[in-house]
Amino acid sequence: MKKLIALALVAVGISLPARAQWVVYDPVNNAQQILAAAQDIAKFIEMINNQVQQIQTLTDQLNEFKHYESLFGDPKAVLLSTVQPLVNDLRKTEVGQTLTALESTVNAGQAMLYDANGLFHSIGTTFDTPNGVTVTRRQPTYLPVAAVQKTTDNYLSVSTDATSRRIALKAQIATTTDALKAAQTDAEVQKLTGVLIGLSSALNNTDYEINQATTAAVVQDIANRNDAQRQIEAKKEQQHAEFTEAMEKYGQKFRLMNAPTAFPTP
Repeated sequence: MKKLIALALVAVGISLPARAQWVVYDPVNNAQQILAAAQDIAKFIEMINNQVQQIQTLTDQLNEFKHYESLFGDPKAVLLSTVQPLVNDLRKTEVGQTLTALESTVNAGQAMLYDANGLFHSIGTTFDTPNGVTVTRRQPTYLPVAAVQKTTDNYLSVSTDATSRRIALKAQIATTTDALKAAQTDAEVQKLTGVLIGLSSALNNTDYEINQATTAAVVQDIANRNDAQRQIEAKKEQQHAEFTEAMEKYGQKFRLMNAPTAFPTP
């Protein structure tokens, strides 16, 4: 038996050089490779899990937004009919003019022909004397009157415009209030509330415009009264100076006799 084993080993030893080399198996290196592959797979799995968590988070956020939108509404989807009328009113040029602008366009001729749409009687630019002489009125005298008439017309224009706008704004406020009562989402409520605030401000602004026009008329009237008083004082001062000067001239020309009259002796 021992001889048979020995012969087999010799036969194997003789046959090895004639065949290809055998693959060397390294258990340690192979284990390291398997461990590295396992670690790579673990990292990949972790990355996939992170992506899944991110997708889940985004999905939750999207669902939360949809839930918020269902509760509060989409602001973009809320269209209000009273927004554009409010914008048009705010962008409208004011009818009223400043006192400076009114005074710069004063025309004395218009003041003479002014009748306030038939309320007053026009005095005309000329008049006839009892002897039939036609006299042209002095325009500078009527300039203060023309200024008051201008400010009065300005007030009437502003008041008429403001009254019309107030009616329209109040109707829009009523419409917006009804829409606010029927609002179903928070976005709609917020927008309607903003429009209501804007409409209320525009309504209050009409009062300010009327007050401004009224103030212009009052200030012009005060200025006219002040100028009239100034003219009176100037006239008094001028008359006093003229009277004093006339008396001095009169005294120089007509001297009183303060010495006894001398009669010639016979």
